[in-house]
Amino acid sequence: MSVTRKVIALERRLRNCRNVQTLGVRPNLEDYSEGERALMHAAGTVYYPSAFYASLFHTLGKRTFPSWNTYACAQDKIRQSALFSLLGIPHPRTRVFYGPVQKARIREHFRFPFVGKIPRGSALGRGVYLITTPGELHDYCAKTRIAYIQEYLPADRDMRVVVIGGRVVHAYWRICAAGEFRSNLAAGGRVDLAPVPAAARTLAARTAEACGWDDVGVDICRCGEGYGVLEANMKYGLEGFRRAGIDHTQLMETMIANGEI
Repeated sequence: MSVTRKVIALERRLRNCRNVQTLGVRPNLEDYSEGERALMHAAGTVYYPSAFYASLFHTLGKRTFPSWNTYACAQDKIRQSALFSLLGIPHPRTRVFYGPVQKARIREHFRFPFVGKIPRGSALGRGVYLITTPGELHDYCAKTRIAYIQEYLPADRDMRVVVIGGRVVHAYWRICAAGEFRSNLAAGGRVDLAPVPAAARTLAARTAEACGWDDVGVDICRCGEGYGVLEANMKYGLEGFRRAGIDHTQLMETMIANGEI
């Protein structure tokens, strides 16, 4: 594989790729040298530009990787769920309640137990609560102005399917720790490399394409007789790659060199 063609990136995600020049994310455009700004203007694609610069490049019509759609939905469960509903993507029943008046009606729509999440900015399983009593619901609502409530689907595992450039590059199971309902590795979950069903992989790829996400870890669960999308993670960790012996840096080098991303 040739890696002589250099591309530019701002964030550090690709800093170890030999065919990527990482400039860093700086608070002001003027903080970049004249030569660095010229590289941005000349680049066909700016890789990992950060959410701030992605919005600017999107306005200018310059392509970024990940796409602006990907950044726009990062760590925003409300926007993701709305997209799933608009696009007819199967997912657990979810409702959003704004302010104390709407929160008071949560139990009109959900029976215990159900899941409450901090809807924006949370990751790694943080800000996710299994709510089983009125007291736990009260405590959860005190933590967030917007209540994001999702039906609870009892399971001891789910699937993480990573889609990059429209292709499923890795898929694995995440097994919950004993006594824990969250499968996140940061919450004690573990990676299981048993084959992920083809239908789940297909759902993840279809979701990424429909939502315009080109670098995403899609979390899939059993939902009724089929599968549903729990949420999408644009800042997914790489432990699942390491456990499978997949060199993420080499993968990205190759996909860039081949023009896949």
